[in-house]
Amino acid sequence: MTATQDFEGPAASWRIGAITVHRVDELALTGMGPRVFADLPSDLVPLTPWLAPDHVDASGELVGAVQTFAVEVAGRKVLVDTGIGNGKTLPNPRWSGLDTPFLDRLAAIGFPPESVDLVVNTHLHADHIGWNTRLDNGRWVPTFRNARYLTTRVEYEYWYSADLPPERRRMFTESVDPVRDSGLLDLVDVPPTGLEVVPGLTLLPAPGHTPGQVTVRLAGAGGAALITADCMHHPVQLARTEVCSVFDTDPAQAVRTRQALLAEVAQTDTLLLGTHFAPPTGGRVRRDGDGYRLVSRRNPRGAEDLRIKP
Repeated sequence: MTATQDFEGPAASWRIGAITVHRVDELALTGMGPRVFADLPSDLVPLTPWLAPDHVDASGELVGAVQTFAVEVAGRKVLVDTGIGNGKTLPNPRWSGLDTPFLDRLAAIGFPPESVDLVVNTHLHADHIGWNTRLDNGRWVPTFRNARYLTTRVEYEYWYSADLPPERRRMFTESVDPVRDSGLLDLVDVPPTGLEVVPGLTLLPAPGHTPGQVTVRLAGAGGAALITADCMHHPVQLARTEVCSVFDTDPAQAVRTRQALLAEVAQTDTLLLGTHFAPPTGGRVRRDGDGYRLVSRRNPRGAEDLRIKP
């Protein structure tokens, strides 16, 4: 596989044959350890030196990102997840009421909202659906008015049958209901072998974090890439695959999904693109003792720094 990273413009990009993937930044995540991983061994970071300097800060705290992948594939413009969004009312105070130039960043790489053909929501958590909608005269309306929005039927039915408190239900009324009510939402059934929704772009079932979560496989003449969704929140989970996020609905299943995914990609040159991985975001997975490590290429000019302020 020949995958190249371009750091010349406002976003990193990778090429997989004729497919181009852009990383579009929303904001940085710092101090992820205690907020995301309740069972993180205290000695894991010191014993995993390859995490530095990209995935831990100077004090050894885990860092990550909220970002979107904008994919040019088979003549289509596809977004994989849409981040947190501006002006949302969320239980997490760090995410509520954001005002970032996210849409400007999309436009800068040739993805103005009206040009997007397809939005894939890998699962329906607040930091993956926020830019599905935007405020227009006090109403939440679809941001990408010419796009179809996809999520799995399992995912949708799980959340819409759940007994959620009002503060959590609000993320659906703000970010999913307006898309559905505009007739733009498609619910898909993804078999174990995957579902190709655009030539070269396949959804693969990845349950555990949520029941209907999917990863996204991109394949072309140049090789393959896999967008992780929240099978992994941080590369530390490559080193110890049993470490789970506190947000996993089924931790045991999440471990099985993660282990199967890593075992498969470690045998290939598939480019792993971590949905919440800090720059350089992508790399190859290789065996490392009882676990794995991420082998990535850092920007030699140092321009890849996700210290983005909302």
